[in-house]
Order: sequence, then C-alpha cells, then structure tokens
Amino acid sequence: MSDRAIWYFDFISPFAYLQLARIRELARHHAITPRPVVFAALLRHHGQLGPAEIPGKREFTYRMVQWSAQASGIALRFPPAHPFNPLAALRLSIACGSSWEAITRIFAHVWTQGLPGDTAEGLSSVANALGIADVESAIGATAVKEQLRANTEEAITSGVFGVPTLRSGDQLFWGNDATPMFEKLLAEPDFFSRGEYARIARLPSAVGPR
Repeated sequence: MSDRAIWYFDFISPFAYLQLARIRELARHHAITPRPVVFAALLRHHGQLGPAEIPGKREFTYRMVQWSAQASGIALRFPPAHPFNPLAALRLSIACGSSWEAITRIFAHVWTQGLPGDTAEGLSSVANALGIADVESAIGATAVKEQLRANTEEAITSGVFGVPTLRSGDQLFWGNDATPMFEKLLAEPDFFSRGEYARIARLPSAVGPR
C-alpha cells in the first residue's frame, strides 16, 4: 500500500457528501489528499451515463441517498436541481487551495443546506465565508481552470471511473459503501492481494466485446 491516498470527488455527487465525514476522520491519522475532479469528464472518457441520466435509476438513486443519510444520521437536503453543473463549486474549492475546510463548507452549502452550487452568485455566501469576495474572478482564473483539468486527467490516467473514489497506489475504492474496504487496506495493506482476492484479480472473461 502507498503511504499516501487520494480522494477524488465532485460536488455533484451526494455519495461523496455522505462519505466526507468519515474520510476527514481517517485523514486525521493517514495521509489522504482531496482532489476535486469533473465527474462528467470521467463518464465521457469511459462512455458511460451518470445515474441521474437514466430514468428509473435516477429516482432510485435519490431515494437511496436520502435513505442512507437518514440511516447514518447525516443531515441532507438536495439542492434546488440535480444534476447541476458543478464547475463553479469545483473551481471555488481549488481557488481555496483544495483545503478540507473549504471542501467541507462547499459540500455543506450544497448538500446540508440544499443551496445552489452552479453559479458564482449561488456560491457567494460560502465563498465570502471562505474569504473570497470576488467569486467570479476566483473561479475564472486560468490557473484554477487548468488545475481542475489536470486533476481530472490524473484521475482518468489512474483508472478512476466514478466518484467518490479513494486511490492508494494502483488500488481504487469506488463509492461511499467501499469505505470499509479502504479501512481494511489501512489495517492490512496486503489484504486484497492474497487469497481469493488474488485469484479474482486474474479472472479471465468468458465473453468478448459486443
């Protein structure tokens, strides 16, 4: 296992919000770096649709999110519309140095308070609380845009296909429900490279491309 892990996320994902508190807790004792990425770009690269783009799956996903939040005792309120364009929120987090404080506040703005996260105006209150008065300039800065693009390209190169994803070395742990698997890796770094895990990692496919 690598000594450092990366947490890839997008504010559009309620599952990233649901995972955030536990990741922050783990980050107190382990080196975990948050990395904002564009989920839509990952989907395009892999030729996939997002869950909110598939009728039926969208409705179920929203129920599952609400259920999971209530079961975990996490306050959650969906933003005014979903899916939404998260670029402004992602760029704001980068403008704030991708710090845990900034990321947590932006997630709370969107998913705890249920406020819009798709425009500079909609994000103005949380941006001001983070010390940014001119939101338009902050999220429109070339360096900020380039950093978000670089983050996303890094994720794609690393094989990331969804958010949230934790990456440790070449091992990926996708989704909020994979958190216990990542915790197992922290406790036993070779756990997923032995036994049946080693066998299924080399399992051949019985069907070809369609």
